[in-house]
Amino acid sequence: MRIVLALIFSLFTLTGFTQEKKYVTVKKTQKLMGSRFEITVVAVNEELGYINIDEAVAEIKRIEKLISAWDSSSETTLINKNAGIKPVKVSVELFSLIERAKQISEITDGAFDISYASKAEIWKFDGSMKQMPTETEIENSVKNVGYDKIVLDYKNKTVYLKKKGMKISFGSIGKGYAADKAKELLVSKNVIAGIINASGDLTTWGTKASGEKWLIGIANPLSKDKIFSWLPIVESSVATSGNYEKFVVFKGKKYSHIIDPRTGYPAYGINSVSVFAKSAELCDALATAVFTMGIEAGLSLINQLGGTEVIIVDSNNKLHKSNGILLDKNP
Repeated sequence: MRIVLALIFSLFTLTGFTQEKKYVTVKKTQKLMGSRFEITVVAVNEELGYINIDEAVAEIKRIEKLISAWDSSSETTLINKNAGIKPVKVSVELFSLIERAKQISEITDGAFDISYASKAEIWKFDGSMKQMPTETEIENSVKNVGYDKIVLDYKNKTVYLKKKGMKISFGSIGKGYAADKAKELLVSKNVIAGIINASGDLTTWGTKASGEKWLIGIANPLSKDKIFSWLPIVESSVATSGNYEKFVVFKGKKYSHIIDPRTGYPAYGINSVSVFAKSAELCDALATAVFTMGIEAGLSLINQLGGTEVIIVDSNNKLHKSNGILLDKNP
């Protein structure tokens, strides 16, 4: 689940980026991909701004049609239907997305895995669960999971899931990818600044009309109204994973709804992870992976990746950060 950051930032002012022009801020919120998308653009007038937003919405809907595992006619559904049967030829766009997902799986040692869609649902986070599943149940729940069983044919652009019962889904990367593509489209249409916020998977470009950087407040997971610190963000993206809404507690240990695809056990020891990078897609995937990997391994990974940073809040509400993060407690 993606937890919306306390995105405390000033809206664009109505003054222009230059003395010659004046700009207006146009914002629209809409449910897309099963989530709340908030799209903000800066335009010379409201009419053009809403046209730009409608174009971004159309692009997000196109992405959803491509990657949805619920749409019976999507390429993703076709791949899943043919698991263990035959390879499926797909578009270059979907093939490339799956290729990148596998690369993230490799660098995270499987902590991120789009084949996790095939897991059995044995953990319940709706209050109905009274005891932990057995070891056997947990082991069986992930028997069809494994990114190494996703076979890509680069020449023919086909995707094949080796085992019957395997499935892929893009729940931990799809909204970030859609945000990136919507931003790419708007930038190509000379929209000078804006924000695509996909339920906390957020990407920005440009600056406020005043020339100031966007400020993002990192929320205290135990109190959404309190801010740990403030970070400026320019031409960048951020995504957050957290556990303070869905979890279970057994023998005094808190287990998150975010489950390790390698073991079938829920992650623990972390309350939230916020990843910062150029790409919202990468942020989206790594936020989930770092949450699963744990503090030490997560920080080690991020510190080795260029242009990527992370803030982790552990189960004791202590903040940990990667080497490039400079915190400012006074916005």
